[in-house]
Amino acid sequence: MAQDRRTRVAILYRGNREMRENATLEDGWFSDLARAFSAKGAHVEPAVYRDDFCDEVRQQLAAVDGVLVWVDPIVKGRDRSVLDAMLRDVAASGVLVSTHPDVIMKLGTKEVLYRTRDVGWGCDTHLYTSLDQLRQELPRRLATGEARVLKQNRGNVGIGVWKVQLLADTSAPVGHGGPAALPQAETVIRARHAMRGCVEEEITLGEFFSRCEQYFAGDGRMIDQAYQERLPEGMIRLYLVHGKVAGFGHQEVNALFPAPPGASPTEAPQPGPRLYHPPTKPEFQALKRKLEREWVPAVQRLLGIETEDLPILWDCDFMLGPKDENGQDTYVLGEINVSCVVPYPESTVPAIVEATMARVAASRRKRGLDG
Repeated sequence: MAQDRRTRVAILYRGNREMRENATLEDGWFSDLARAFSAKGAHVEPAVYRDDFCDEVRQQLAAVDGVLVWVDPIVKGRDRSVLDAMLRDVAASGVLVSTHPDVIMKLGTKEVLYRTRDVGWGCDTHLYTSLDQLRQELPRRLATGEARVLKQNRGNVGIGVWKVQLLADTSAPVGHGGPAALPQAETVIRARHAMRGCVEEEITLGEFFSRCEQYFAGDGRMIDQAYQERLPEGMIRLYLVHGKVAGFGHQEVNALFPAPPGASPTEAPQPGPRLYHPPTKPEFQALKRKLEREWVPAVQRLLGIETEDLPILWDCDFMLGPKDENGQDTYVLGEINVSCVVPYPESTVPAIVEATMARVAASRRKRGLDG
């Protein structure tokens, strides 16, 4: 009996039982993607996921050629541990899984900012693997008076991302006054959580450490980066399909930007809308070339990721760094998003479909499903 060669692709996203039973891709986030797959002759289906019915979803995925996954690392206290174990099993059976959980652990955690800090997109970056290390090392960095941005290793929508800085009248240059000049647990700092709706607070350093304790649970850790003063000028998001930029997003991201002088902390500017652009937008071509030709290949070598194993869709968020000696912009990586890249520019859709179909075809040939 001849094999049915029609490509079958599942789009997996989180939801409840009712959503699973009534799932459709005719509208919502993935309607454009579903139409594009159908136009190429592929069968595309929703795979609504929740840990409660993981085995049911596993059986569904066993019958498809590939699954594209959109699930955040943390959603209302739930993580991806059960899902990722299931996806590893599905991938081991020959089904294309993008992004594979092992690749997410290399690219999609904040630790990548530390591991890749020297490829050309980094800044002054440090890694804390324990709360004790944070207590010992952060005070010396705060003592310079400069702001720091601390990020928990796995998170989304600003969860566990903090801007911290000494009050202006408590900073002291390191080296003047010795250890006694360093901030102590009772020293008051300014702290602002990046979650929407949070405001700048004045709390003790000890209180801040207490708030960070949760981020070190299990094998948790935190990344510490120098705050980029040009943040109010906006963040540039580059959407990639494998190693090629397929679109841009540009947004005024002010989650860590303080209120104007003399204003209430609640008057800090809110993020502006994200504007989407095709990969041809002239203003971003220098950054696009850097990313495609230098930084992505360097990261692949450093982390051991083959091009065909890169995520089918991922993005890199860049802040503007200090101008160089020629007055040109520099760029600092703030985050890589791999687990749940949505929404995305319209320009990425054809590239996503083409990449998925190519990888599915390669997988089917490997498994002997195509002649």
